[in-house]
Amino acid sequence: MADKPPETLSLDDVRQRIDAIDDQVLSLIAERAGLASSVAKAKRARGELSFGLRPAREAQILRRLLLAKDPSVSTEVVIGLWRQIMADSLARQGAFHISLWGGNNLVRTVELARIRFGAGVAIRGAARPDDAISAAKTLGGVGVLALASTTPWWGKLLAEPKLNVFASLPCLRRWGPHTALAVAQVEVEPSGRDETFWVTDAPQQAPVLIEHLGTIGFAAELLADAGGLKLFVLAGYVQRDDERLKLAPGKLKGVIGAASAPFDV
Repeated sequence: MADKPPETLSLDDVRQRIDAIDDQVLSLIAERAGLASSVAKAKRARGELSFGLRPAREAQILRRLLLAKDPSVSTEVVIGLWRQIMADSLARQGAFHISLWGGNNLVRTVELARIRFGAGVAIRGAARPDDAISAAKTLGGVGVLALASTTPWWGKLLAEPKLNVFASLPCLRRWGPHTALAVAQVEVEPSGRDETFWVTDAPQQAPVLIEHLGTIGFAAELLADAGGLKLFVLAGYVQRDDERLKLAPGKLKGVIGAASAPFDV
């Protein structure tokens, strides 16, 4: 049957071939899951109990797959399938959980969190942004917080140097603008195509600040403005101690994390 030209296959032949492919896919997923379990065992043997989340590595995998995929395979299928697979692999390295504050957009935030972190992870609602941030300080904890215009929760991360924004939601550009950010005690590394999140209390209007940031080498976009604080996204991977940021406006200011830019391939 496999040697027959596709146009000569009967409907029964096509269904049998689909069943065979499903079996192969399931077998490969099982093999990948076994390798993830081996990684977890090796880490435990070395006494490593840290959170296994590696955002940059995940982004690099997805970017490679999106560039290599056949045009007949949709971007949504690749992202949805591999995000679920990677979430399962992460869970095998140690339990993780999400505390979610949805602000004024709870349903959308939960939807995007499920896409980013998989259907199996436990998601607990947070009554306040502070509760989600506190949960992110625990082992395996992730805080997902909506970018509500009236609550400048992001400013509190300036006092939490161990916490980093490591993901923005949604992860596909055509799904819409930045809706929420994910925070955890995890190292953020450059993935090759990134954006950095920077907070300032500078009183100037956003266009003035964007122009100033441009003069010192940053392409910037305003994400949120509330409570006297502004949150910008800077193009590229910018470290907290970048000397150029000393020239940026504001007394209370700083980088609060970085993430892979939304996919747009």
